[in-house]
Amino acid sequence: MPLVSVVMPVYNSVVTLGTAVRSVLTQTHGDVELLVTDDQSIDGSMDLLREFAAQDERVLPESAPERGGAGRARNLAIARARGDYVAFLDSDDMWLPEKMEKQLAFAAEGDAPLTFTSYFKMDANHDGESTDWVPNGRVIRAREHLDYRAMLRRDYIGALTAMYDRNVLGTRLMPEMRKRQDYALWLSIMRDGKDARGLAEPLAVYRSGQAGSLSSNKMSLVKYNWSLYRDHEDLSIPQATRALTGAVWQSLRNSRI
Repeated sequence: MPLVSVVMPVYNSVVTLGTAVRSVLTQTHGDVELLVTDDQSIDGSMDLLREFAAQDERVLPESAPERGGAGRARNLAIARARGDYVAFLDSDDMWLPEKMEKQLAFAAEGDAPLTFTSYFKMDANHDGESTDWVPNGRVIRAREHLDYRAMLRRDYIGALTAMYDRNVLGTRLMPEMRKRQDYALWLSIMRDGKDARGLAEPLAVYRSGQAGSLSSNKMSLVKYNWSLYRDHEDLSIPQATRALTGAVWQSLRNSRI
């Protein structure tokens, strides 16, 4: 029975945090450790995490020594991982109950150490639990196979669905970047010649806005994508321009769902 280390960064997430944590603890695959790094929240998030930890030894919260952003919080959690696999979930999203069981079986079938799945989108004010989720038709579909070249065109992997095999890849941290650290991690894995495989079934739920809306936060990622392509991946200006065009197109397309 493989142990899955679930990485969750938290910052002032007390409103949605309980739903996210419970979606991990109610997985049909129960051999998990939930490694949570609280990034100096001031809204009671850490108090709630301590309550969960007192009730379930699988919840392992830790406070970041200083504010460092989601990427650094994830890395602090990854550094503590003991599992065979490392998976990711943000504190405002949730997994469906069979997510880990089905993804582990899927990973065992192939030779790709990085796997991901399709996922649903929900409105920001959704207040239900993962155990009573009703499919809504708003689905971001996973591609069957990704290599480095395909991934450069756009980020096809929803971080809330990603899982990598530590027995194959070792402990892989996210690059120290302001934003887009998750995309940079997937690219670094694939740059090493390891492809990713996508499971078609939606097994997670992403908290988003209404269908048809494109938030200013999404548009602000343009400059971070450009920096990723130019500074981290060392792409030429024409290559980076093509990649950025794909990233913007994907954001526009996904915002309609």
